[in-house]
This record gives sequence, structure tokens and C-alpha cells, in this order.
Amino acid sequence: MKPLHIALIITATLIGGALMLTLNKPSAQQTEPAANNVSIVDGQQIIDITAKGGYTPRTSTAKAGIPTILRFHTNGTFDCSSYIRIPSMGLSKNLPSTGTVDIPLTDPKAGALIGMCGMGMYPFQVNFES
Repeated sequence: MKPLHIALIITATLIGGALMLTLNKPSAQQTEPAANNVSIVDGQQIIDITAKGGYTPRTSTAKAGIPTILRFHTNGTFDCSSYIRIPSMGLSKNLPSTGTVDIPLTDPKAGALIGMCGMGMYPFQVNFES
């Protein structure tokens, strides 16, 4: 086979693969249903997030102005999601491979609180609404 034919076959395969990935990509609504991970207990808002291979749920919605606890749960977590960073708070914290860690937020303001794993590969976000 001539080099031109090989190049055309490789190009067609790459373009076809890219189209298949694009067309079969689920919408955001399909990949992440509405999270029910926020509760209020004794006047404190608790946001439960599981850390393992990323963060679940990736996006949470909570109320602004209420003392809040970000509660991270791990269970056999040995990847980079066991180290969280929240740059706006200047926070970096190792999570145990199995356990629960609470991070208090005394008075969260309206807006997005964005965090990520130690490598920046896995983001999570809490949208605080008034």
C-alpha cells in the first residue's frame, strides 16, 4: 500500500472516531442528575461530597449566608481526589483513604466555590445562592 493511502486511512479513522465521540457524548443532564446532597441540621448546612476517582456530585447547590460544612467522604480512595484544593480559601488538605473530613465555612457568600484535586484533573463546585 502506498504511503498516501495509509495517510488517508489514518486520517479518516481519526475523523470518524472524533465524530463518534462527539455524537455519542451524553448531555450534562444525562451525566449528572440533580444532587440531593445538601441538608440542614441544627442550623448548619452540610454538603456531602464523595471523593474517589473525582468528586460526586461534581456540582452542588446550597444557600448562602448559612454556616456550612463541606463533608468529604472517602472509601478506599488512593487517587489524586484524596487531596483537595480550594484556591479561593487558600486551602489544601489531604483526605484519609477511608473516612470523613469536615471543612467548615462560616459565612459562605453568594457565588461559586470551586475546588479540585491535587493535580487539578477533577473539579467540583458549590453554587451558593441567596
